[in-house]
Amino acid sequence: MAEVVALVDYGAGNLHSVANALKTAGCDQVTLTSNPDVVRAADRVILPGVGSFKTCAEGLRAVPHMVEAMAERVFVGGAPFLGICVGMQLLASTGVEHGETAGLGWIPGEVRLIERTDPAIKVPHMGWNDVQARPHAALIEPGEAYFLHSYHFAPDDGHHVLAMTDHGGGLVAAVGRDNLVGVQFHPEKSQAYGLALLTRFLEWKP
Repeated sequence: MAEVVALVDYGAGNLHSVANALKTAGCDQVTLTSNPDVVRAADRVILPGVGSFKTCAEGLRAVPHMVEAMAERVFVGGAPFLGICVGMQLLASTGVEHGETAGLGWIPGEVRLIERTDPAIKVPHMGWNDVQARPHAALIEPGEAYFLHSYHFAPDDGHHVLAMTDHGGGLVAAVGRDNLVGVQFHPEKSQAYGLALLTRFLEWKP
């Protein structure tokens, strides 16, 4: 029986691009859903996100019982979880874009503006850049991925950093712990590198 991957729909993600990439990566059953019961029954959970931290956090909390369903499926049920772009940032404790907003707090830390230490460095960080995987990284391998963000995740615990990239200084490219992984880049826009990551996620048994 094919595994069900729940792609959480809360009005803040390029869902169809992610769904198409998952199908290309070998996923037979991608369910775009705003139904918490579907998330509770899913084999794997993906949280996308495009836009500001505040808008995404408020949008996610506006879906009745979705945050509770995600936590139940991931922490009690042990389902593998992938956060993409702002979906990864929402794992943090707080974000400071457009005022301080609480995140999920699943990986303690803060999402803050990328500091321009060099006038030649542009914000947002946009385009292809290296992903430098840490030795202990689950799922993440070295390569090149597509980024588009002005804010970055600064985890409290460096062990939660799975990969870095460089844009006028080090920026976190991926975070994770246990059965959770979040990536700042867009796998669905990262061609072969992104599809390989999604394939590994579909096969991951943490």
